[in-house]
Amino acid sequence: MLEFSEAQQRHAELVGKINHANYCYYALDNPQIPDAEYDRLLRELQSLEQIFPDLISPVSPSQRVGHAALKSFAQVQHLMPMLSLDNAFSADDLLAFDKRVRDRLKTADDIQYCCEPKYDGIAVSLLYENGVLVRGATRGDGATGEDITQNVRTIKSIPLQLMGAEFPQLLEVRGEIYMSKRGFAALNQQARANNEKLFVNPRNAAAGSLRQLDSSLTAARPLSMCAYSVGVVEGGTIPSEHFALLQQLKAWGFAISSEVRLAADVAACIAYYDAMGRGRDSLPFDIDGIVFKVNSLELQEQLGFISRAPRWAIAFKFPAQEEITRLNAVEFQVGRTGAITPVARLEPVFVGGVTVSNATLHNRDEIARLGVGIGDRVIVRRAGDVIPQIVAVLTEDRPTDIQPIVFPTCCPVCQAPIEIEEEGSVARCTGGINCAAQVKEAIKHFASRQALDVEGLGDKLVEQLVDAKLINDVADVFALQLPALIALERMGQKSAENLLAAIEKSKTTTLPRFLFALGIRGVGQATANSLAQHFGNLDALGMASSEELQAIPDVGPVVATFIVEFFARDATAELLRRLDEVGVQWPNITPKPLDQLPLAGQTWVLTGTLSLLTREAAKARLQQLGAKVAGSVSAKTHWVVAGESAGSKLAKAVELNIPVLDEQGLLNELEKYA
Repeated sequence: MLEFSEAQQRHAELVGKINHANYCYYALDNPQIPDAEYDRLLRELQSLEQIFPDLISPVSPSQRVGHAALKSFAQVQHLMPMLSLDNAFSADDLLAFDKRVRDRLKTADDIQYCCEPKYDGIAVSLLYENGVLVRGATRGDGATGEDITQNVRTIKSIPLQLMGAEFPQLLEVRGEIYMSKRGFAALNQQARANNEKLFVNPRNAAAGSLRQLDSSLTAARPLSMCAYSVGVVEGGTIPSEHFALLQQLKAWGFAISSEVRLAADVAACIAYYDAMGRGRDSLPFDIDGIVFKVNSLELQEQLGFISRAPRWAIAFKFPAQEEITRLNAVEFQVGRTGAITPVARLEPVFVGGVTVSNATLHNRDEIARLGVGIGDRVIVRRAGDVIPQIVAVLTEDRPTDIQPIVFPTCCPVCQAPIEIEEEGSVARCTGGINCAAQVKEAIKHFASRQALDVEGLGDKLVEQLVDAKLINDVADVFALQLPALIALERMGQKSAENLLAAIEKSKTTTLPRFLFALGIRGVGQATANSLAQHFGNLDALGMASSEELQAIPDVGPVVATFIVEFFARDATAELLRRLDEVGVQWPNITPKPLDQLPLAGQTWVLTGTLSLLTREAAKARLQQLGAKVAGSVSAKTHWVVAGESAGSKLAKAVELNIPVLDEQGLLNELEKYA
């Protein structure tokens, strides 16, 4: 029998060989050993670990088989938000994006882009500490995801330990988990043989496999990951260009797309898109478009972000798959602001991997443009592979019994008159708070995560509460009582108690969140934040004139009119009074013109761990003082705040001779403006 020292040496050799084989197979796409030899090495490793259990470690290839089933997935707060991308659907859209980039950078020079196939999979975040995988998470809503660490550990293309030695102490790698076409076919073939339900498409199969509570089931699925970016980086450096960063990720053990290319300008991007579109069907995996990213990370920083997406990247989607079906009926839905949207009811048809039975018709003008009637044969497309829409009518051999689509003159829910906006195609219900549909949508918005974040008050429950006449507006939410909730169908006492606790918790919020929650037309999250910072309190905002509102960069004349009209209504005053009475509250902000804030024009960078206040709290305080808080250090950075375990950003600051503060120094600086 082997001595432990001999077993330890052999174990290290086997781990090295298996990891190298995985790297060659997944990262380099160049298998070096036959599958049978790989299986033999793995069996020998498992046998050694069975005899010598002390050899087992979290980074051993044997640990990819899965663990005991979880009861549920834990929630994970992303260290840096996982934003979505804006979309382009035509070459003109891409040219407009390139123009926006160059205009914002104030340059007429061509911009170099990195071109990457947009894998049709599930976005994930992988966190490595000192080179060891410690956490895997889904994207979720961008701020909060689900902890799927056990499942991602089973995927062989994801390194459990990074290769090499010069990697950051803390590294977040982002990528797409997907299933190849061959793997998907084999999975469905097995399901068919076992008389089990078939998966609809590879993306559906990947999503279902990744969210298995039993990770041994995930381990049995043919999943892969393609790395496409990084998030948080601390205690080390990364290349200054995105293309080079991808090559570095490959050197650390990750698979990246073999189709990644550099484009010298936007014309080269369009040529790449066209070429990939022609070869799309021959790829071993599904893609639904191309992602173009400004290659320079320094330029990315200068371009920054809007509230939900980076300004330096765009996804150019491929034309959606189309099918022919029949329009059977049209129903009219009422939105939060009263907008009437026609919805087509179709004969079910399989398009882009899903069965479609409904499609949007947008508005009256779109119906007129299409010339569509009830009974027509139509071409339906999943626009952007997400939202089904009717794009054309087949007029050849058109049936003789086609019925015209008649837009209602009264709201289909409350029967209030419908008005057509001047110079617009939007029809709008005038019922306001008397319209149950608008009430439902307003309450859903008020309770949403980005607004007051009332956990447990989902769409179906809102509809149930309104239909039961337990609530008629957002203020009624705070008057709900336990007996009435328990009496609802499928509502137990514990769930009701949890909901009431969440409602009570939501009373303490912030002014930007509250303004967004009110659902003022044209006021999104970014505008709500600008309004709060500019006026500081609700009373000042409510008395502002249109001219005063338009002094804010985010507010134009149309949105200014919406805001003025909103606060002029008696119903708004009554609603705000009731919300105040039930205790909805937030700290006011001392308003100052943006250019007069003490840190206006300054760029700050936070790095390392702060022990006396959170990074988010420090960021919020700096922004309130007018500073821009960036994610990386450049020559334009004014200050760097270095907490414990500060790494590459601190080193970069020293290299560029940028002033550095420790946490106490930051607190001292903030104290000056308290």
